[in-house]
Amino acid sequence: MTPSAILILIIVYFATLFYISHRVSKKDDGNDAFFTANKNSKWYLVAFGMIGTALSGVTFISVPGEVGAASGEQFKYFQFVLGNAIGFIIITKLLLPLYYRMNLTSIYGYIEQRMGLYSYKTAATIFLISRTVSSAFRLYLVVIVLQRFVFDYYNIPFALTVLISLLLIFSYTYRGGLKTIIITDTLQTFFLVTSVFLTIYFICDSMNLSAVSAFNEVKNSNYSQIFFFDDFLTSKFHFVKQILGGMFVTIAMTGLDQDLMQKNLSCKNIGDAQKNMFTFTGIFVIINIFFLSVGALLYIYADKNGIAIPVDLITGKPRTDLLFPEIALNHLSTIPAIVFLLGIIAATFATTDSALTALTTSFCVDFLGMGKAENSHKQNTVRKRHIVHISFSALIFLVILIFNSINDSSVVGMIFKVASYTYGPLLGLYAFGLFQKSRNVNDKLVPFICLLAPFFTYIINENSKILFSGYVFDNELIVLNGLLTYIGLFVTSTHSIKKISF
Repeated sequence: MTPSAILILIIVYFATLFYISHRVSKKDDGNDAFFTANKNSKWYLVAFGMIGTALSGVTFISVPGEVGAASGEQFKYFQFVLGNAIGFIIITKLLLPLYYRMNLTSIYGYIEQRMGLYSYKTAATIFLISRTVSSAFRLYLVVIVLQRFVFDYYNIPFALTVLISLLLIFSYTYRGGLKTIIITDTLQTFFLVTSVFLTIYFICDSMNLSAVSAFNEVKNSNYSQIFFFDDFLTSKFHFVKQILGGMFVTIAMTGLDQDLMQKNLSCKNIGDAQKNMFTFTGIFVIINIFFLSVGALLYIYADKNGIAIPVDLITGKPRTDLLFPEIALNHLSTIPAIVFLLGIIAATFATTDSALTALTTSFCVDFLGMGKAENSHKQNTVRKRHIVHISFSALIFLVILIFNSINDSSVVGMIFKVASYTYGPLLGLYAFGLFQKSRNVNDKLVPFICLLAPFFTYIINENSKILFSGYVFDNELIVLNGLLTYIGLFVTSTHSIKKISF
């Protein structure tokens, strides 16, 4: 597929999003529409659209790529997905009722009422930092693909590619916010899900495999092991580690994250929000099975056609996350290439547009007080919101340029991992608030506790083999992070005169 054809596809794609945005926001571009979609979202649209937000472009290319990684990952990611599903159920039954009962716009309003101002600002700051870094990282990795296969052809510099991408996202989100996102993410999720199924079809067709024979081919390959029960101490793949990691990562990075929870809070009532989450969970598990199947089929196809895993142009090392775009864009026909591009663009921008809206909402509500009744009638609140939206777009742009200047995938990967550490304190804060209702935190000490917990988590992780007889942490590290935060809060807290009701 030529770079010109890809560019035309991108233009048509975004023209469609602009049209939807204009139609949705032309009658209502106020703060209620931007922050909560006027609490009138259809639960089934929210459920389907959340798939696109939960599955980023990184997931789209990395999960299939990891199936055949040299470390032998195969389908081990599905263990993590099962942990995710448990986490989603806990969010549905425990956190959503709390948020609806308190009628929150920003979920960190719970921390303000339960613990105090310093704790509240700390929780909101953790989200802003974590989501900015992780969103920039996700967009960065996919822009690299677009740069390599499209914009290098036109000699467009990387910085300009990033700027164009963010300007496109800004232009269709700054007016309608969440009200627009609910509709555009539904469309983008449709492209994402369709691309997964069609990719499987095209790969099977190119190898003359029926659905049954393709299933057997994957089942009998060296890529299909799902459950790992060996070497609990030293293996990152062990079932228990993956389940625990998947469950607590989901609780922290979904249930305690303004981005995904903001969509849930736009439903009319708690019943609709819970129907949304249960439906989303089922779709999420199923679609990940197909992502892993795409990975196995890609490696089978590459083996049969002598296609090598692409190498990083800087380090010269194999990059498994480039195998999918390599095959889709250079070895299959035009239609599969279009399908792949629609999928990766949809996955990336559904994640980034949602994150940008959530970052703007959190800052406006948590730091500018736009969610408070006494500020609801103040002048220029919409204009201030626009300025915040522009500012976060610029911040993500700068962070991506920093990633690119580092130009070392291992260092950038560590930055992303460090960013994920910050969700551990959120886990500890909410756990303490929910399960220690007879104790009050020392509000002014909370920021220091939330800084120290990730620091000690990192130290323990680096020395875990010595400290715990060879034990190696994986995603369950967030449990340790949350636990250290919880202990710090407990040690510095005092007994409350009366038990807190929420």
